[in-house]
Amino acid sequence: MIGIPNQYNTAMNNINNLHLNPQTDTSIRIRATLIGSRIDTKPFRADEILAINPLTVAIPGGGCVVLLRYGVAVFVGMSNEQEAQFQERLLTLTSEPRTWPENEQINLRIDASVLEGIDAQGCLWLHDTSIQRLQLVAEMLARSSVLSDDEARVAKTFEQIEPLAQNLSKRGQGGRKMRELLSYIGDSLLSQQRSVGRAEVADKPDLLWERPELEGLYLRLEDEFELRERHLALERKLEVISNTAETLLDLLQAQRSHRVEWYIVILIVVEIGLTLYELFFRGH
Repeated sequence: MIGIPNQYNTAMNNINNLHLNPQTDTSIRIRATLIGSRIDTKPFRADEILAINPLTVAIPGGGCVVLLRYGVAVFVGMSNEQEAQFQERLLTLTSEPRTWPENEQINLRIDASVLEGIDAQGCLWLHDTSIQRLQLVAEMLARSSVLSDDEARVAKTFEQIEPLAQNLSKRGQGGRKMRELLSYIGDSLLSQQRSVGRAEVADKPDLLWERPELEGLYLRLEDEFELRERHLALERKLEVISNTAETLLDLLQAQRSHRVEWYIVILIVVEIGLTLYELFFRGH
């Protein structure tokens, strides 16, 4: 929390005025939206900021937004109108904005007497609405959103790469151009770079260094969203895609090299033929 009394009071007012989910009237909606590849958080004013790492911004009228640098905005206790207005503000601050954002949503209820975590009905229970707890929930939901997007991208690439592997097995040929194979390798590298380098889905949030008492909640959320298992499964698929594309690329390059060798042999034979013609026919 930023150590300024006015900002502290603003934070408490925004958290206490969270909008209830209109579908339940008893829970608070938390929605994570993947809006682009990166969000520039520098333009936000100091009097708007409730907390940092991850950056948490107060919303007039209640609620807050947690912004993750890898392109995810998590709206906490905000109405649909507030979310739409804030997303418009983010458009100029977002690199490679998404036409169809990836969304994940969870409903939050507060009860200090229950175990913190997600129940069988998919509702999240917390002891209170402290900013640190909301930040942790937002970061875990944001990671799940990034994984969902990468899983969809990789599944599509996997469908495209599978026929190539079958063609290689049956005919011994790749049957695709080098540019397409390079695009598959590029897609796999991009997904790895985002999930590992930016979202850091396999690492503990920095927040836990300052608030170690939240580690139990972190472990339960990680288990509930299956972040580690999904990350490992994604890495295995990316490895298969990369290996398959690289194998086909090597095969294609070998075929081209073999073809060039035949061209050279043919040119040599033609040259020899022309030389023999000069010697035996024109010489007489």
